[in-house]
Order: sequence, then C-alpha cells, then structure tokens
Amino acid sequence: MRAISIIQEEHRNLWRIIMSIDAVADELDEGGKADVEFFNAVFDYIESFVDEAHHHKEDGYLFRLMRVRSERANSIIERLEAEHRNAPLNLKFLRQQLAENAERGLGNSDFTEALRNYTKALRSHIHTEERDLMPMAKDVLTEADWQEIDTAFLDNKDPLFGDQAKAEFRELYHRIATLAPDSIGLGGQTGGELKTRTAPGVSTEVLLKVSAMESCYGKIKALKGIDLEVRRGETVALVGANGAGKTTFLRTLSGVQPMSAGSISFEGEDISRLGPDGRVKRGICQSPEGRQVFGPLSIEDNLRLGAYTQPKAQVEGDLEKIYAMFPVLKEKRKLPAGTLSGGQQQMLAIGRALMGRPKMLLLDEPSMGLAPLLVEEVFNVVRSLKSQGMTILLVEQNAFAALGIADRGYVLETGNVTLTGTGQELISNEQVRAAYLGM
Repeated sequence: MRAISIIQEEHRNLWRIIMSIDAVADELDEGGKADVEFFNAVFDYIESFVDEAHHHKEDGYLFRLMRVRSERANSIIERLEAEHRNAPLNLKFLRQQLAENAERGLGNSDFTEALRNYTKALRSHIHTEERDLMPMAKDVLTEADWQEIDTAFLDNKDPLFGDQAKAEFRELYHRIATLAPDSIGLGGQTGGELKTRTAPGVSTEVLLKVSAMESCYGKIKALKGIDLEVRRGETVALVGANGAGKTTFLRTLSGVQPMSAGSISFEGEDISRLGPDGRVKRGICQSPEGRQVFGPLSIEDNLRLGAYTQPKAQVEGDLEKIYAMFPVLKEKRKLPAGTLSGGQQQMLAIGRALMGRPKMLLLDEPSMGLAPLLVEEVFNVVRSLKSQGMTILLVEQNAFAALGIADRGYVLETGNVTLTGTGQELISNEQVRAAYLGM
C-alpha cells in the first residue's frame, strides 16, 4: 500500500498550498495588491502537479481497480472523477480572474471570493479521499491490486510522475515559496533554483560512530547510552517526541553539551575530548534549533562567520554558492539578519552551516515554527543537499517528513533508542505510525 503513503504526502503538499492561498487572500482583503507572478507560480504548480500527475495516477490505477472490487465505491469515485475533470476549468477561471484584477485595477473581492471557493473545494476533495475512499481501498483491494497500483506509483522512469517530473515539481514549489509574501514564504524577488545532481550513493564507510553516549543536566540523565552510526553520504533521521533527547544528542555531538560517558568516533578518530571548535574543524557543522542567527549582524556577516575555520581564499566562492541556492539571501545580504522572516532565517542558518564545508551536516528541527508553505521548502533543500552526496543527520519532530527523506532512522524515547531501521521501514511500523505519524 505504498501508493496510499504517496497520495497522502501529495495531499500534505497541496494542503500547504491551500493554507498559503487563504493567508494571501486575507492580506488582499486588507488592501494588499494581488501579485500576478506569485499567483501564476501557484497555478502553474497546481496545474502540473495536481491536474496532470496526481489525478491521472488515481484515475488510472486506484479508482479503476476499486470500481472492479466494490459497487459501493462507485458513487464516491464518480464524484471524485468529476472533480478531477473539472479541475483544469476551475483553474482557468482563477487565471482569468487574476488577469482581470491586474488589467482593470478592480478591487480584490471577486478574486478573493474565487480563491476561497477554490480552496474550499480542494479541502472537501482531500477529505473525501482521506476519510471515505482510502479506508475503503484498504478493505476491498487485493494484494495483486496493490502490487499493480504500487508498481505504477513507484515507477521512477514514468515521464508523467517519475524522477524528472518530481524534480520539476520541487522547482515549481520552490518558486512559490520564494515569491510568496514574507508573512508566509521566503519573500524573494526571483524564483531562484534548487539544482540537484545524481546522487553519488551511500558508502559503506562509517563516518560517525557513537557508542554508549550519556549526558546529564545536573542529576537528570538526558541521554542513557545512545548507540548510533552514520555512513558517508547517508541521510539519517532522529525522530521522537518533545523531551526525548534529540536536541541534547546533537548538542553533545557538537561538543556544546558535556558528555558524561561513551565515545564519539568521526572518520575513525576519537573526537570525544575535542571542543566544539575542534569538531567544526573536523567537518561537523550544525544548523541549530531555533535558527539562532546573529540578529544585529548583516546576513553576509552571518554567513562569513560560518566559514571562520576555512581558508579565506575560498570564502567568496562559497558565498556565491549559498546565494545561488538561496537567492533571497543575496538580495538582502546587507540587511541585519534579525529583520528576516522565520523562513529566511532558517535558510540563513543552513547556509551558515554550509559555509563551514561540512563533512557531516547536523540539522536540528529545521521546520520548527515555519509557515506550512515553508515546511516542504525546507525539505526540498534537504533533498537537494542529499542528492549532492552530503552526509546529513536530521533531527526533526515532523517524523513523517524526516523518515520519508531519510535512508535510515532512529526513534528516540526519553534518552534511549527504541527502534531503528530504514526510513520506509519505520514509516510502515505500526508503533511508529501510532505514536509519531498520527495514523
């Protein structure tokens, strides 16, 4: 039933878009001007992602086989398929409303009403699929049906929704996040690019090995003997509830938090006694929880601080690489970092860590406190870095998103590792789904 997980993840992405449209509609009602470039980016994404790919997968495989297996599914499917057929016309109407709003200088009321009617219909459609259709699909479809459906949904070479199409969707999403107002997006003036390369693959070489790590806050033992490995080129997720010890683990790994027992080996060297600066010099760089940018300093100075262990000759070139990944930072590079929105500060924190040329990047709760539109954008950045072969240790309370991108994962509970496995194994684990994924 991997197809169900794929559909639900696509629903989550669309839901973020829906919430963002409604937020911008609220701003338009308060007298804001409709940004044609932003809305066209939104409509392009929905047209390419939803109408041309998502609907076709459901119609051609899931809906078709459900009709064969259950007569009671027909009424639900007929309504959903009708909504699929009407979707391009609804989007065309929105584009016309946007054009009239821009050309004639009319008020926003007609346009915002059309936007809200559209998002209301999308919400209803998603709820019908999630609450009515998917439980029925799990009941009536056979193992052979699911094999056919999953094979189609997981076909990475399919021209409509394979790897190349997925990369295009991520680029479209990035453009939305960049063009969106500061209140919900990155607030840039250009769409920028998130270029990816073919992943070099995960090595069998163990880059990081943590053995029996313990750490205490006074008499309270926060970590109780953690064993963990990260291979070169691997993305490893550490998930768990608040208070499980995730951030304490990263702080101890970085050398900021004292380790009371255990050992840390990095590239075969015991670094347990090294201070934080020594670990950064070895290539362990962290983007901390809560971003923690230096507010009074300029964006560019924040980035330069991330490169303090690196040769001066390479800093300018590295700055341009960060600016290419996050164009909004280049546009605002002379401004104080404290003036940035939350999403912009998160990009700055990641960029600052990348300026240290990490051999292993530590990301601590990168999606915390961000608007829904930006949650997926942050994970787009992680995907892009992963595709370039960077070794990443990701601590994230959003377990589904973290495990969905990770090669392997560890579940942490009250200072102990309770489960480990591949990202997909943990997503499929009933205990993890109930405790962390809300399923």
